[in-house]
Amino acid sequence: MASRTRRPGAAAPGAPDGSRRRRLPMRRRLPMRLLLPVLVLVALMAMLMLRGYVHSEILADHRIRAEAATDKVPEKILDGGPVIDTRGGRATSLKVPDHRLVLTFDDGPDPTWTPKVLDVLKKHHAHAVFFVTGTMASRYPDLVKRMVDEGHEIGLHTFNHPDLSFQSKKRIDWELSQNQLALAGAAGIRTSLFRPPYSSFADAMDDRSWPVTEYIGTRGYITVVNNTDSEDWQKPGVRQIIRNATPKSGKGAVVLMHDSGGDRHQTVQALDRFLPEMKDKGYAFDNLTEALDAPSAHTAVAGPELWKGKAWIFLVQASERITDVLVVGLSIIGSLVIGRFVLMLLLSGIHARRVRRKDFRWGAPVTQPVSVLVPAYNEAKCIENTVRSLMASEHPIEVLVIDDGSSDGTARIVEAMDLPNVRVVRQLNAGKPAALNRGLANARHDIIVMMDGDTVFEPSTVRELVQPFGDPRVGAVAGNAKVGNRDSLIGAWQHIEYVMGFNLDRRMYDVLRCMPTIPGAVGAFRRSALERVGGMSDDTLAEDTDITMAMHRDGWRVVYAEKARAWTEAPESVQQLWSQRYRWSYGTMQAIWKHRRALVERGPSGRFGRVGLPLVSLFMVVAPLLAPLIDVFLLYGVVFGPTQKTIVAWLGVLAIQVVCAAYAFRLDRERVTHLISLPLQQILYRQLMYVVLLQSWITALTGGRLRWQKLRRTGVVEAPGGAVPRQRARSESDERRPVG
Repeated sequence: MASRTRRPGAAAPGAPDGSRRRRLPMRRRLPMRLLLPVLVLVALMAMLMLRGYVHSEILADHRIRAEAATDKVPEKILDGGPVIDTRGGRATSLKVPDHRLVLTFDDGPDPTWTPKVLDVLKKHHAHAVFFVTGTMASRYPDLVKRMVDEGHEIGLHTFNHPDLSFQSKKRIDWELSQNQLALAGAAGIRTSLFRPPYSSFADAMDDRSWPVTEYIGTRGYITVVNNTDSEDWQKPGVRQIIRNATPKSGKGAVVLMHDSGGDRHQTVQALDRFLPEMKDKGYAFDNLTEALDAPSAHTAVAGPELWKGKAWIFLVQASERITDVLVVGLSIIGSLVIGRFVLMLLLSGIHARRVRRKDFRWGAPVTQPVSVLVPAYNEAKCIENTVRSLMASEHPIEVLVIDDGSSDGTARIVEAMDLPNVRVVRQLNAGKPAALNRGLANARHDIIVMMDGDTVFEPSTVRELVQPFGDPRVGAVAGNAKVGNRDSLIGAWQHIEYVMGFNLDRRMYDVLRCMPTIPGAVGAFRRSALERVGGMSDDTLAEDTDITMAMHRDGWRVVYAEKARAWTEAPESVQQLWSQRYRWSYGTMQAIWKHRRALVERGPSGRFGRVGLPLVSLFMVVAPLLAPLIDVFLLYGVVFGPTQKTIVAWLGVLAIQVVCAAYAFRLDRERVTHLISLPLQQILYRQLMYVVLLQSWITALTGGRLRWQKLRRTGVVEAPGGAVPRQRARSESDERRPVG
């Protein structure tokens, strides 16, 4: 592979000789390619946490205290009215005057039922008090503002609706302050009215709830319970709700109703009848402070408090929208994952049955010699294994090693081997596409096999790879690339990816006639097809994908030869894997963009554009980018619930992947022992691919240009059976010594 960057350790042009010796210590910083994706993931998790909080999934407490003794509650409170004032250290109780009704609605606002309740109140010119929770007020601020604008009064009903008798003073303060924050952001007000969750009549106050009421008073709030319960939450019917809400003998009352918490159509219907009937009896429907002839409970907020409230509402609304987008994304990725697996299982099976029939032939056997091009840049550790594996080929070949300006003696090693039909072509460092074009110009034969300098072939690989050219419609053939160094965890993960992803994909794309990539490790081309599309291009960093798409657009068939196996050295570190996949993903995006006109063209180009490009975009770009959503929701669901359903759903997706992987391993006749690491791969490897793709997107959107990066090789890969002799291990001094 060619490198277009300055080699590590080389001084910058114009730098003084001693600059390397006098380097100042530099603080290690998190690379931007890591920082941005991490920040995105943290932001997504924060939005999910915020949404969980305002939906009472996080920090919610649904315990309800049983009744307790009442000996510590003052008698005047137990026998008094529904309005309890404990401010200033004194406990007083107030009743609503006769023929005054204060309608109160708990647990809202609700996007369905609160507007209907407000419409009925407006229709009959009545006012009411809405005891809103902070969670609902944060989610539906427009309804809170409408309540205030239409003259209704607002009271606090806590943020998460817990039973406060279980809570500490610190938690109570938090519930009140968060509820006020929501009101400030929604309507620009504070309120002094408060109703405890799960409260009832004043005579239901007990030794556990009374201390809470006293403490609420010290925070400046008036506690409002009720003395007339419509029991609308039980849905007893419209007539019964009206009977329950009607006070006796013209008495005043605080009436409890609900505008949230379930289906409230009976409440709305009862209210529409109750208001005119009670007005005919001389009742007035007022706010609480209007009924008591007291100053308004509302206080306008301004300055930092107002902006904090607006910022809170903005964040909550953003979390709602982002979460909705994430749910859509999760649905998309779920559909893509399942759809891809179904397609791969069905179409790869069709492909395997077709090519494995005893009577299957591509055409007349291909026996003529072929040219094998091996572009090499600093492949001293691998090149001997590569060339010797070719010498064991069962098919007549010539080998051209194109040395792309290597500084480690790659060309010398090949020349010193003094093997027949092996030529070395030297050039200044110009990149892999230029090296392949140079090899093509020097090749003698009409079929061109291309491989990487770190890859070894089996004796039958070339023969199997070129047989599809017996069909004159075939312009290129993809071989079966396999990971040779699969003993490490990263190697095992890539082995799974190669067998399950790449090779099943190629079978699927072969059947659909839109294979997007001939692997650089093992591929073959008809010379005339290469020349018609202009040879290898350096327009993208994925020249193998670029040339394959060009072949499709020119009308050639591109097929997959499963028996043409090549063993390649996969990256052995996260950094190396990162560099490789970053180049692949960015290069694939470049190739898709380069060939975008195929979407609107006719003939073979249009067919590939309308079938191949969408599939490649969905399965190779969109799906990996959205795949971490599965793990984000898994983590959220495990921690905050519903845990069991979340785990079952994730295990279901994993089971589909295991079935698909096992089938892929069976088709490739691979041992399934490496699938033990599949669950871990699905969690960790997916995050790496997400970060790589996100970085590629950022690079593309910002107009950046990624450079080639040479991967370090170890030369440990051999063909199965030990056909390729191991070369002498080289010391670090050998590796670093520049050789011409």
